[in-house]
Amino acid sequence: MKGTFIFLADGFEEVEAIATLDILRRGGVDVRTVSIYDNSLVEGAHGLQLISDLCWEDFEEIEDDGAAANDFLIFPGGMPGAKNLAEFEPLMEVLRRHWEAGGGVAAICASPAVVLAPTGLFAACEMTCYDGFEGTLEEAGIHHTAVGSLVNGRLVTGRGPGYAADFALDVLASIKDRETAAAVTTGFTPR
Repeated sequence: MKGTFIFLADGFEEVEAIATLDILRRGGVDVRTVSIYDNSLVEGAHGLQLISDLCWEDFEEIEDDGAAANDFLIFPGGMPGAKNLAEFEPLMEVLRRHWEAGGGVAAICASPAVVLAPTGLFAACEMTCYDGFEGTLEEAGIHHTAVGSLVNGRLVTGRGPGYAADFALDVLASIKDRETAAAVTTGFTPR
């Protein structure tokens, strides 16, 4: 799947989705949000309603012509958002094809454990996740490292909402480069 997409399901963690979306767009990435439903309205874990760029039907119409390492599928956490993403089999099939084609994947909070680990695609990888979900990673053969954000080749994982900006900057650096991410951080630095 060519491009960068943030997948949303009811119960998503708002700050993780919105910070990532904002930072990637500030960095010049053509990133689009995708609702896994047949409509574009998705409600976050804390009641924020977001109208996604694409509903699932629109996303399915995008031609699947492979993936490059700088094409990213991004999974915010939050509960039950991560669980809703993981239970949507068409999305899990897209994830499998994308990873096997060499594309990049990013997940934060509960999503490394709830969305990625059960697929079996990431065994022997190193990830971070929200505190309390590390056992799920370890059961899947995934090494857990308790850091805020972790880049492991074409895989980026984040610990939780408090690390959303760090995670998003690591995703941006993976898609573009560290210089672009550093330029974006100047917008967050007090003068």
